Amino acid sequence: MIEAQKKRSIQDSPTILIIDDDPGTCETLTYILKGKEYLPSSFSNGKDAIKAVQDGFVNLALIDLKLPDMPGIDVLAKIKELSPDTESVIITAYASLDTAVQAMHDAAFSYVTKPIDMEYLLVIIAKALEKQKLQIEHKQLQAQLIQAQKMEAIGTLAGGIAHDFNNILAVIQGNAQLISMDLDPVNPHYELVKEIENRVKAGANLTKQLLGFARGGTYEVRPIELNTVVRESSTTFGRAKKEITIHRKLQEDLPPIEADTGQIEQVLMNLYVNTAYAMPSGGDLYLETRVVANKDTQDKPFSVEPGNHVLLSVADTGVGMDKETRERIFDPFFTTRKMGRGTGLGLASVYGIIKAHKGYIEVESEKGRGTTFKIYFPVSEKEVAKPAKIADKVIKGTETILLVDDEAPVLKVGARVLSTLGYTVLEAKSGQEAVDIYKTNKNKIDLVILDMIMPDMGGGKVYDLLKGINPDIKVLLCSGYSIDGRSTEILEHGCNGFIQKPFDVKNLSGIIREILEEGKT
Repeated sequence: MIEAQKKRSIQDSPTILIIDDDPGTCETLTYILKGKEYLPSSFSNGKDAIKAVQDGFVNLALIDLKLPDMPGIDVLAKIKELSPDTESVIITAYASLDTAVQAMHDAAFSYVTKPIDMEYLLVIIAKALEKQKLQIEHKQLQAQLIQAQKMEAIGTLAGGIAHDFNNILAVIQGNAQLISMDLDPVNPHYELVKEIENRVKAGANLTKQLLGFARGGTYEVRPIELNTVVRESSTTFGRAKKEITIHRKLQEDLPPIEADTGQIEQVLMNLYVNTAYAMPSGGDLYLETRVVANKDTQDKPFSVEPGNHVLLSVADTGVGMDKETRERIFDPFFTTRKMGRGTGLGLASVYGIIKAHKGYIEVESEKGRGTTFKIYFPVSEKEVAKPAKIADKVIKGTETILLVDDEAPVLKVGARVLSTLGYTVLEAKSGQEAVDIYKTNKNKIDLVILDMIMPDMGGGKVYDLLKGINPDIKVLLCSGYSIDGRSTEILEHGCNGFIQKPFDVKNLSGIIREILEEGKT
């Protein structure tokens, strides 16, 4: 609660305590400060003033050195102990000037003498508040930097785990789908195999959450209409959670953002689940989208990309969070739920996905007063793209494909899948072997399926060498990771597509045919 008050007071009207036992001084200062749009409160003794600091954040305290119940210097010390960010200005008579100077050495920003020069006092107050603002907009940036470094370190580890796990899942899924393709649906083993496939998909969804925050990767970024994603995802959520009333305030003619639709859906569903957990007996969910001008994001405690942004706000009337929880919600594997009820990956993946889309997220929450997530995406100048086609059946072919992967089990099952689809398959278990095979067989290889992460020679280097041999080569990238910076660069320079491991046979067959049919009349 104190942190929320602190943030609001910095952005809006600062709160000022007047601690003086002279009614005339308090009345005059209150009148003048209100005229300058400050929020003053006056106290005639130190005890009541200290309690006010305990109850809520105070920007500035004007403290008379001589108070009836305790020395003003003690009040100053106690306020600093309770609220280190609160600035203080000492009010003193000339006789106590030495004490006032000493107070500045201890904690006070400055002092003024009685009778008070009001113009001088207002200058001192403005300077004190400016110092406070700079020290707090600094602490926030420092905390954000520490958070980013922590996420980067954990993310690198989690990304490697997710990559290896996806390779394992690729082998399981590939073999399961090979079996199911040969089984009649009435076979008693058919449903067992399908259950294996479903569990693989569940595992793949888990690794997608890991990858969401782990490496800042994206999948298929294109200009999309955020309102459509919000409307469709919230409708689906509303059907499952009828005890939650959903309110939408979506700006008409909202400009597009450049994003991967699936990942934005993942962000929203994770936030919805978080909302449902915060409102176990039901409540209200408020969804809002609107354009935010560049100038309106300049006071944020993070570095903002130039240009306008689309703001997505997700607010609930749930239980809210205390300061300690709020500071940890984006940490991987942190959860407030009971054992077995949550992985602690939902909000961590939200953070990573938004970061990967060059966006920003902030959270406002108080215990018992609900939670609001505000997400900022850069506005795109491009037109909304048509949705990608998804294959609804296995499509076969007869061309020759070079499959490149350093993981022997992945290479083996991949070759079997492609052969089952009717293709002639050449296998390469390293980058250098792929280059050698392509040099020898370039006239009969129609497509290369290239793994991005290999120890001897990465997919990026292999792609460059293959492109040098044949500028018209057709390449489908695949990886246990999501698309990273190098993958994006390759895709932008002529690579024909990307597929995430573990891949579904239908989708793989459709993407292969789409690439091979490109340019044909």
